[in-house]
Amino acid sequence: MQMTLADLLSPMTTERFFAEYYDRQPLLVRGGAEKFAQVISWRQINRLLDMTHIWSSASFRMVMDNATVPPEKFCLRAQGRDGQPVLQPNARLVQEWIKRGASAVMNDVDSLTPGLAAVSAALEGAGLGKAQANIYISWQDHPAFATHYDTHDVWAVQVEGEKSWNIWEGRAEWPIPHPVFRGQPQAHHDQARGKLRERILMKTGDLLYLPRGWYHDALAEASASVHVTYGVHAPLGMDVMNILLERALHDTTFRQPLPRQDGSAPAQFALSTRIGQLGQRLAELCRDPKVMEVIRGFIADYHYDRGGFDLLAARGIAPAVAPVAANGADAVVFRVLAQGAKPVRRGAEWALKTPQGALALDAAEAEAAGWVLARNDVTEPELAAAHPGAAAGALLRKLADGGLLLPT
Repeated sequence: MQMTLADLLSPMTTERFFAEYYDRQPLLVRGGAEKFAQVISWRQINRLLDMTHIWSSASFRMVMDNATVPPEKFCLRAQGRDGQPVLQPNARLVQEWIKRGASAVMNDVDSLTPGLAAVSAALEGAGLGKAQANIYISWQDHPAFATHYDTHDVWAVQVEGEKSWNIWEGRAEWPIPHPVFRGQPQAHHDQARGKLRERILMKTGDLLYLPRGWYHDALAEASASVHVTYGVHAPLGMDVMNILLERALHDTTFRQPLPRQDGSAPAQFALSTRIGQLGQRLAELCRDPKVMEVIRGFIADYHYDRGGFDLLAARGIAPAVAPVAANGADAVVFRVLAQGAKPVRRGAEWALKTPQGALALDAAEAEAAGWVLARNDVTEPELAAAHPGAAAGALLRKLADGGLLLPT
């Protein structure tokens, strides 16, 4: 599955988004139920949660009525696969809290399915920064979080149900993930949020963009709601300071001691003069072509690394795996049992030898079957994308019935 920023914003153009909304004001984009159907589903959520050992009290959280549920209430102490003690979510305890109305939060999921990764790639591909995703599962009449702002841009994708969002007029001025901002009490937020700007009802397929620092809160309106929030962290001026610090290590101007202070006017003058010299040198470094090259490279590489682990292709053993197409995350994977078998032409027709006998194929099926049998495994969406002229589902069933493929 592949997406672009234009796909996310459609029908709005990216040009209008950057001119009128980006880092300026919230934006709601309406979409149909099918728009984000490939991102995540209830089946995939259950499948991910069933991978018990990958979750901990850090990656899986529960929240109820604006309060965090202590991990000890829904986790059990277990021994991790590395032999170290860990708090792991327990299905029975989690379900008990779900029955009471608690929301579930699955953190850092942006690479766990092709659909989740596709949205992350679309945001990062547009140069917006590092895109990290959390899944929020909530229930009607039970709020999860009180009014707050985030220290990153918010891109919320509604994939199941409906959720009501309160968007307030207040905006914190470009907060960052630092205790100065994260330690602010709720009373501060309740006052700083200002008046209600708008209340919106997000439905399946809708997208909401909130610039960093914008105050908001949300409540599920349908019996169940699932949305994925992509927190997009843009490179900041603070990052430039870190780069300059690395450069300053190699500059004797910054390694020299500051003038000794004895309270005298000459000593104070010497200090202020030195500070001015350091500031001037920093300005010179900011104009240094080599420093600018490093900063440009830092911005260009400001994204998370995901995927690319095609091990058999790296050894030249198998063709490169095709990109996962629509609904590929839920598709049945067919393992090839007769790798290397090839259809043979007999006059105007084609035939394929199977354990059950010869299998007749038309020309389109023969070409597609040859492509399938040269691989290790395949899904229906992959076959449909590679050979649209063949009826992918019917061909896979035919090859499976012939004993050449095994659905797994």
